[in-house]
Order: sequence, then C-alpha cells, then structure tokens
Amino acid sequence: MALNFDDDVAFTVQSDWTPGDQHGRFFINGQSYGVKIAKSSTGWRLRFRGIDLVHQVMTPRVFELSQFMPVKKAADTSKQLLCPMPGVITQVLVKDGDTVEAGQSLATVEAMKMENVLKAERRAVVKAVKASVGQSLAVDEVIMEFE
Repeated sequence: MALNFDDDVAFTVQSDWTPGDQHGRFFINGQSYGVKIAKSSTGWRLRFRGIDLVHQVMTPRVFELSQFMPVKKAADTSKQLLCPMPGVITQVLVKDGDTVEAGQSLATVEAMKMENVLKAERRAVVKAVKASVGQSLAVDEVIMEFE
C-alpha cells in the first residue's frame, strides 16, 4: 500500500496484520516495526517503543457529524476536595474557616480496609466541610470546599 501526503511525502507500507491480532509487524519503506494493537471503544490503541496512542476510526459520515458535537468542559474542582474512591470518612482534620497549607492532611477515607489520607494541594481557606466522620461517600462526592 502506498500512502501519499499533501507535502509530496510518500510511504510504502506492508503488513500481514489482521483485526484481532494483538501484535503487528509493519514494513514502512522497507524498515520493520513491531506494534502492539488493541481495540479501543472508538478505534485502535497502538503501542510502539514507549509511545501509547489511541486513534479514533469512524466512517466519513460519522466524522462529518462529529464536527457538530459540543466539547464538554471539565468541571472546575480547584476549590473542592473530592472523594477519590468509594469509602467511609474516618477523620476530618480541619473545620470551616481554617487556613490549610500545601501538603497538610485534611481528611482520611477508608476504602477496602485501607486508609487514604487526603492532603491539600495548595494553601487555602476551608469554606465548608460537607462530609462528616462515618459518612459513606461515592467517587467524586464533595468532602470540603475552599474559598
């Protein structure tokens, strides 16, 4: 197979890889490359010499329609401490109005018989503690808010 690009760059690619194989041997302009390949939800995951890429593969019509999909902004959680896993709050080490320093322990969550100490990422003032000792929390539930 020959690949030609707009800038007059061309590659000759040969391979006997078929979908379902976990490893492919590709010859690009005569040079041999081994690539680990796995199906991804929307395409293919390719791993080669420490590079790990997921490439989306879609029909031309799906690609055309995908251009109209809005980009969802990630929620701003910079002023919140969220529970990183389902668990139970075993300690809350600060209260409303406290000033905390980067690295200071704020709360402890017990999950699967392991205690996880949650620490402040930066200096801040605690606006409100939303969780209490003994409370069960889900992933990303708010433990406390900062000003």
